[in-house]
Amino acid sequence: MGQGVTSVARFAAATALASSLAFLLAGPGFAQGKPSAGGKPAAGAAAPAKPQDRMVVDARELVYDNDKKTVAAVGDVQILYQGRTIEADKVIYDQANKRVTAIGNARITESNGSVITGDRFNLTDDFRDGFIDSLRVVNPDKTRFSAPRAERTDGETFVFDKGIYTACEPCKDNPERPPLWQVRAARIIHKKSEQTIYYEDARVEFAGIPMAYIPYMSGPDSTVKRKTGFLAPKFINTSSLGFGVGLPYFLNLAPNYDLTLTPTFLTRQGVLGQVEWRHRLLNGSYTIRASGIFQQDKGAFLASPLGPGDDSFRGSVETTGKFYINPRWTVGWNAAMSTDRWFYKNYRILNESFSNTTYLQESISTAYLNGQSPTAWFDLRGYYFQPLNYQDWQKQQPVVLPVLDYDKRIHKPSFLGGELEFNVNVTSLTRDTAAFTQLPVQKNYLITGSGYSLYDGCAVYDKNNCLVRGLAGNVSRATAQVSWRRNIIDPIGQIWTPYASLRADVFAINPDTSGIINSRVATIADSSDEVFGRVMPAIGLMYRYPFVAKTDWGTHIIEPVAQIVARPNETNSLRVANEDSQSLVFDANNLFEWQGKFSGYDRVEGGTRANVGALYTGRFGKEAYANLLVGQSFQLGGRNSYATGDLLNTGLDSGLQTDSSDIVARAQISPMKGFFLTGATRLNSTTFEAQRIDAAATYSTGVVTASVGYARYEPQPDLGIPRRREGLSLNGSLLVTPNWRVRAGVLFDLDKYKYDRELWRNAYAAALAASTAIPAYPTTGPFQTASTSLGINYTDECTVFDISYSQSYADRQAGATKDTRTVMFRLELRTLGEISYSQNLGGTSTGDGVGGSN
Repeated sequence: MGQGVTSVARFAAATALASSLAFLLAGPGFAQGKPSAGGKPAAGAAAPAKPQDRMVVDARELVYDNDKKTVAAVGDVQILYQGRTIEADKVIYDQANKRVTAIGNARITESNGSVITGDRFNLTDDFRDGFIDSLRVVNPDKTRFSAPRAERTDGETFVFDKGIYTACEPCKDNPERPPLWQVRAARIIHKKSEQTIYYEDARVEFAGIPMAYIPYMSGPDSTVKRKTGFLAPKFINTSSLGFGVGLPYFLNLAPNYDLTLTPTFLTRQGVLGQVEWRHRLLNGSYTIRASGIFQQDKGAFLASPLGPGDDSFRGSVETTGKFYINPRWTVGWNAAMSTDRWFYKNYRILNESFSNTTYLQESISTAYLNGQSPTAWFDLRGYYFQPLNYQDWQKQQPVVLPVLDYDKRIHKPSFLGGELEFNVNVTSLTRDTAAFTQLPVQKNYLITGSGYSLYDGCAVYDKNNCLVRGLAGNVSRATAQVSWRRNIIDPIGQIWTPYASLRADVFAINPDTSGIINSRVATIADSSDEVFGRVMPAIGLMYRYPFVAKTDWGTHIIEPVAQIVARPNETNSLRVANEDSQSLVFDANNLFEWQGKFSGYDRVEGGTRANVGALYTGRFGKEAYANLLVGQSFQLGGRNSYATGDLLNTGLDSGLQTDSSDIVARAQISPMKGFFLTGATRLNSTTFEAQRIDAAATYSTGVVTASVGYARYEPQPDLGIPRRREGLSLNGSLLVTPNWRVRAGVLFDLDKYKYDRELWRNAYAAALAASTAIPAYPTTGPFQTASTSLGINYTDECTVFDISYSQSYADRQAGATKDTRTVMFRLELRTLGEISYSQNLGGTSTGDGVGGSN
């Protein structure tokens, strides 16, 4: 005969641990006492359990059945035990069978945050094993399982019959709608001890539609960060390689090191082997990657020297590392080597040492030792360059070892005030073969059949006709400089900055004077081993006087700036092998540089020079602002270093070669939040014609991102650039929905049509000379496309989908013969993995070393 007891208030088992209710869902180590009338503990009851084993039961009603030996907690039941919480409308404990049955809105919250819900739980009294009907599991990482029925055994294995797994959250408006993707399987087995989930007879569904069938698969659960097993496959398809599938296998050898083996099976070339070793130590980490293949069809590639068609084995080795000697000092490296310049691109090998532009690529290997403090910086490193495009020659690439830089600043030295700075640089490099360039000379079309021809006068170096981009042999330089400057503000707000420096350079040149021009040997006349030095003192003063004005529509600061620096003439400019000062761009950014406008140490500004300008800064409201700078540079005395070209003519055609330089200007304007206008220009000081223009406009919100870029650079014939360069880029993206974004971009070569017409004139002259048919005049306009790209992206909490198309049009001037068109696809399913695929369409340029289409 059953007996019922109703509590007036919520019942807490913690206040009656030895009562007849104490065995309700009791686990190991819980003290049980025999119940007595009225629910009072019997005399001699066991001592309470430890706090971590204590069970707390909260319910509206308790129902005892002495015949069946059951106790039922009814109404808003909540049980807390060993970090777990069970909730239900009704919980029944069967003492004889030691089973717990939870009925109605049943819910278990595990100690790790996982939430298990179902219509009915039938579990052992320690919650470890049992059956659950209409199961739903939500893990802390928001992955989800569901099944009509599931079994839990050994406290760690879940078996979901007709189970469903997904990492997607349910639709808020319609929770019953299938998620974006899910895995539906005959059985899903989750073994916690193995941290692995197994799927049997599985199919992957998108929006409820089956898309792929997988008889058997497995993967780590949400608690795993590293686990041995297969990673997501990689796919590739090109005409030179065929169709390929890469199957990465990850070996978790230890918590701090692992190995990944990736065999890629290619239908045309065989098996490409790849291995990656990663190792993390207490003070840093390093990686080693190696790739290699014995090509089965060498005929897919062009023969040497245009391609790797003569090579049976091709491969690469790459390594990176960084270690912390102490909080201030690090040592590291990033190095890569390949058997040929085309390997990385042909076989889609990742190379972190890439330096990539539209047409020119190279692999840069370096090793370094670096130290930093709040007032000092030290860097020692070496470089090795491997060209990856067909224009460059390996023997003309320098091996740079070492490059040492040391900077030290002392703030407010007691005897001077201001700031004292020490700089040291040591650079040494070797090169097997000198790099020569002939200056192109304008010729008559009808006489030569060519708009420009190479001046045939560099068999022996002639400064007026030849450029030397790099000497062969060994070139070394050591530089040391000490400089001081101080800001002084007078009573009326004027800012005076005196400056002084002393610099010394020592050069050691041991040249091999021969180089290659047009497949023949050229030499540098009158060049021999020599050691020489250079000393360059300088004194200077900068003056600034900001004027501030406030109006109803903003705050304005107008600041005139004037700077004068006096130095003796630069010496030995033609003897210096200019290696690090070849790039000289005179603009508003370096107008007031104390060290001059040269980009490196090999060249130094000489003479007395004044730089003047005016700076405007305006603030309008909370978001809008404007910043403008305009200025000019003047050679006041001594020899103008920018009018005295070196072996490479650096300085000529820079806008600084005359006593009154070109005018430079820079502007930054933001009329509203997210909208930016930037521009820079260099204007001829006499005609005010633009010699250089860089302009861009960007607009960005959460929905729309757009940018327009324009650049135009006038010819620099003294530097070997006879034609104007002009381009326009348009890029944008649009958030169509909260998850979908489309993007597009195009780059126009606005100068290409001139080159096409120049080629026509050459062909026209040749046709007249040969009395053949006159070619058709090109009708293309200035908007010649250089590259285009399109893309669509979908991103949500569980999925990333991206597909893109890009096309790079052949640059005939650089030697390319065919356009490059590529389609790339990537699908990432959170927790399951990522699938990527790329496909080249149509032809590729001969610069890839590929024969035929790819």
